[in-house]
Formats: sequence, C-alpha cells, structure tokens
Amino acid sequence: MTVYLVGGKAIRSDHTDFEAALAAVYRGKDRPRCLCRQPGVEMYIARVQGKHILKRMPNTGSDHNPGCDSYEPPAELSGLGEVMGAAIHEDPDQNVTALKLDFSLSKQPGRAAPTPGTGESDSVRTDGAKLTLRGTLHYLWEQAGFNRWAPAMSGKRSWGVIRKYILQAAADKTAKGAGLSDLIFIPEPFYPERQAEIAQRRIARVMKVTAASNGAAKATQKLMIVIGEVKEIAPSRYGHKVVFKHLPDWHFMLNEDLHKRLQKRFSTELNLWDAVDGSHLVLFGTFGVGGTGFPNLQELALMTTAESWLPFESLYEQMLLDALINGRRRFMKGLRYNLTSSRPLASAVLTDTQHGPTALYIIPPGASEDFTGAIDQLVAESKLTSWIWSAGTGEMPALPPAGTKLAHAS
Repeated sequence: MTVYLVGGKAIRSDHTDFEAALAAVYRGKDRPRCLCRQPGVEMYIARVQGKHILKRMPNTGSDHNPGCDSYEPPAELSGLGEVMGAAIHEDPDQNVTALKLDFSLSKQPGRAAPTPGTGESDSVRTDGAKLTLRGTLHYLWEQAGFNRWAPAMSGKRSWGVIRKYILQAAADKTAKGAGLSDLIFIPEPFYPERQAEIAQRRIARVMKVTAASNGAAKATQKLMIVIGEVKEIAPSRYGHKVVFKHLPDWHFMLNEDLHKRLQKRFSTELNLWDAVDGSHLVLFGTFGVGGTGFPNLQELALMTTAESWLPFESLYEQMLLDALINGRRRFMKGLRYNLTSSRPLASAVLTDTQHGPTALYIIPPGASEDFTGAIDQLVAESKLTSWIWSAGTGEMPALPPAGTKLAHAS
C-alpha cells in the first residue's frame, strides 16, 4: 500500500485517519507527496462528492513507480497525448478540470441534429483542441480506472461499479460552463421490485435539465449525455430504438437515417459485440426529451469492451487481453480518444515487467507502410521497452515475463 507525505507526516492510504489528514491540509499551500519514489512525487487534494481524495498533478503520471496506483504510461503512447492540455485542462489550484467538447449539448429549433457519418472523421475527428464523443467516453473510462487491470480485479466489475466510478470521475469536471456530472445520465442497476422508485429518480434527474426547454415551441432544446450498456438495437414503429440493460421501461429512439449511419460508422464495434462472448457494447450519446416523455438520441458513439470491461478494437486486441488476464498480469489498456484508426497506439502497457513498463503494439494484417513506420517511430521515441505482434503473419509472440513484484513504498 502506497505511503504519502501529508502535512509533514507519512501515512498509508488505507489508514483510518487518511481522509481526515487530507482534509486538515486541504486549504494549505504545501502539497502532499506520493512516496512511491524518493524524494516523493507532488500531488494535490481534490474534494469530490464531499470526500477528500489525492490526485496526480498534471503530466506527472509517468513519474510514479509503475507499481503505484498513480502511475500512468506516457500520454503519447495513447490518444491522451493529443488532447491533454488543449481539450483537457487541469487546474489543481481551483480543484477543477475543464473539458472542451466537440459536440453540442443543445439543439436549435429547425436544425437537423448531427449524426454519425459515413466516414470516421464525422464523429471521431483527429482534433486535439476538443474532445469528440468517443474521446470524452475514453477520458471518463480512464479517469474511473477501467482501463487498468490487476488479478485482484477479476469478478469485481459490475454495472453498479461502472456507474459509481464514472459519476465520481465526472464530479470535478466542467464542460460548456456546467458541471459535467449534472449533464450525465447513467441508468442505475435495475431491480423489478424497485421499478417505480427507480423511475421517479430517473425522471427527476433528466427533467431537471431537459424540462426547461420544453415549454416554448421555439426554445433551444437542452440535451443530456447518456452512458449505458446496450441490450439491443431494435426496430420500432417509426424508426429504431436502443434498449439499455438496466433500463427496460425507457427506450431511446433514433430515426431511420441515424440508424443507417450508425450501422455503417460503427460496424466494427457492432460486429465485435456480436462475435465475442461476454462482451459489452457501451453507448455514449446526447439526447433530448420531447413532449412524449421518451428520449430521442441526437448524436452517439459506441465502444466495445471485453467481459472485464476493458475496451478493445479488434479480435487481435481481444486475444491479447485474454492472454494478459489469463496470465494474471498487471497492465493498462491504451485508449484511442480522438485518434483515427489509421494512427497507431500502444494496445497496452505492462506494469509488472522487471526492468520497468513494457509497451505492447499490434500491427494488424494489411497495415500500410505509413502505419508500421509510425509504430517504429513510437518505439524509437519511447523510453519504454517494446513488444510487437505482427498479427496475421504468425502466432502471438511470447509475452514479456513478469519480473519481481514492483514494490509500493511502504
């Protein structure tokens, strides 16, 4: 368990007085230090949902020991490097992170809503100045820790856990002048015997944001963000509907045009969801509520995750995740954020190898020379040891062996 220097005293994060120690120095000028390395890595205290927690200072994740909970691979190995600082601005002094979003949270009357297009750039543009829908989902997923894996996590992730930590991750974030957590709706775990009270809480949360714009015909309609696990995308009388797990009595409608674009733009995600047993399909989208009381999706993105809730982009990545999990390895899954599929990234970073973290790369079958050249450049410029699998040209190479357990300061 990591030890921190708080108010001049060393204290373990599992100590019963740890949060009280943070609260005592919350307003002070001296920052706590993580003692995973000497002389310690500076951190800051955030107050989130009434609790005091320690957070990394901006751009210091790779300064921590790889065995530390605060360790983060170099941002340039994933899509995070492109958006950090421009689309994501952390302000430790104000205890807030401001996000610049590349999608609208309002709908002008008479204006068609944006939809997933026929090309990748329509919904996941490579624009480091703002977060796309997928980029925002990846950011929240990573902030909640669902790109991390250790053997002890097996069997401990459920929808209730996903919901809790995504909302916690959003609690100190702002977007478009509002608190991000106030704009997000995530279905709570469903229990048939509590259906009525769950519905009342849902109505109160959603209508608090959307009802203000429903009274006037020419008013701008306010939109919310939904994050949910898809159960099915099914035909409805006048188009299609998304049925979420844990939300059997409130379906999200999408018109025929949006559905056609969805099927084309996210065919990979839909095919992986269909092909891989135990996989989950996560939808992140904007929606409004009209006079009928049912939500209408305006813009959306899809993400496929393994049974472990780790995102993956191909069968090759799914094979790699299986090998890592079955081998009881510790690692972090690389997330794409705004990067297009033509741009490479490290699929995962092993944090349990003896001589420091190891970046794992996959070259897909039929990759262009530009793609392989870009991987070569990533490897050359990275300080991390590398492992490369040229998928389609042979079996997966042996994974780098786990070394001596990377120690936490204790």
